[in-house]
Parts: sequence; C-alpha cells; structure tokens
Amino acid sequence: MGDYKEIDLQKLKQKVYNANLDLVSHGLIIFTWGNASAIDREKGLIVIKPSGVSYKTMAVEDMVVVNMEGEVMEGKYQPSSDMNTHIELYKSFPDIGGIVHTHSTYATAWAQAGKSIPIIGTTHADYFSEDIPCTLDMTSDEIFNAYEKETGTVIVKTFKDKNPIHIPGVLVKNHGPFTWGKDVEKAVENSVVLEEIAKMAYLSFSINPELTMNSKLAKKHFERKHGDNAYYGQKKTNK
Repeated sequence: MGDYKEIDLQKLKQKVYNANLDLVSHGLIIFTWGNASAIDREKGLIVIKPSGVSYKTMAVEDMVVVNMEGEVMEGKYQPSSDMNTHIELYKSFPDIGGIVHTHSTYATAWAQAGKSIPIIGTTHADYFSEDIPCTLDMTSDEIFNAYEKETGTVIVKTFKDKNPIHIPGVLVKNHGPFTWGKDVEKAVENSVVLEEIAKMAYLSFSINPELTMNSKLAKKHFERKHGDNAYYGQKKTNK
C-alpha cells in the first residue's frame, strides 16, 4: 500500500494539477468542463482531476489516484467522471503518458457536427500526420451500459488502422475532443494545438469551401518534426 505514496507519484500529482490549470489559462476550459490525467506505468496508477471540483479552489492534494481497474487508491474526492475513458486509452495506447479532455469551442463544434478535421495546412501537419478523426455514433448499448468506458472503446475502434502517436487526438461525435501525448504536458500542448487547428479549418472552409491540400507538403512538415530524419529544433548534446 505504501508504493503509491512515493515522491515520484507526488510529482506526478503536481504535474496533473498544473496541467489542469494550464487548460484554464489557455481558454480551453469553462467552469469544470474538462480534465487531465497522467499515468505511472511502473506502478499501474493514474492521477486524475477530481470530478466537478472548481479550478479556483482545487489543490494539488485534491488530485485522485486510481489503479487500472478504476479503484481509488488515494484522494478524498471522486475521480473525474471521464476516468474510465482515460483508463481504456491508457490500456490500448501503451506509449502515451498523459490524456486531456476539453469542450473547447471550435474542436467541439467539429465533434458536434460529426466531422473529422481534414489536414489542410502545415500547422496541422506539424502535429498530426493525417485528418483528426471523428468517431462514429455510439450505440444505445454503449451509451446506457458503461458509457464512459465505451467512449474509450469507440475511440480505440477509430484508431484500428491509425497510429495514435502520429495522430495524438480525436473528436468524439456529439461530445468533444480528447488528446494525449508522451506526458501530460504534451497532451495539453496537443489540446491547445487541436483547438487552433479546428478554428483555422473552420475559417479556411468559410473562405474557400473548395480548398485543397498538397499531400507532399503535409508529409514533409510532419516528417521534419517527427520522422526518422527529423531536423526541426535543436540537437541534444551531453553538455
């Protein structure tokens, strides 16, 4: 029982707390419309925002620790109502370390419209290798039996033939966006970028509904940042 109280988990709680506040500062969260989590893969423990607790009064100590079965291991509050969605994604996408869910305006508008966000510019291609997909409708069984878990299942099904590392986000139809990353900080960054991409795409199609994208240019921009021979940014040194 003592393992989950180790200092590295305390640091993870601080990171998750900071990530949740970052979502507010970036304008992605209104009231309590969203959450962020991170996972300690070695311990099999997830730190997540408590359900319905105001960002104005929330403290680091309020972060909730759950195991991969959703059992609360530490915390005085109930975990986020989206906890089981996060768990399904962590189980299915083993290379991710953080997840973010928001109801940000433009990304949610695309989700409510049931439309994937097409890759139409280099900003999109710098972060997402392809269109940002929108899931299919959820069935009655999925909605009324283990809804949050099945939301995760629907996302996983959407990525059956896609790489979740190259496309670190999704739109859940009629609901909103989820993003992820190697850690919770990257998940927040991807959430901010997704909202900007959604806004740019909406404006672009408003200006020119017949617009097109050069697929070679999209491939170039993604690979120069994420490919085997990526050269964007500074090279790491041992100094």
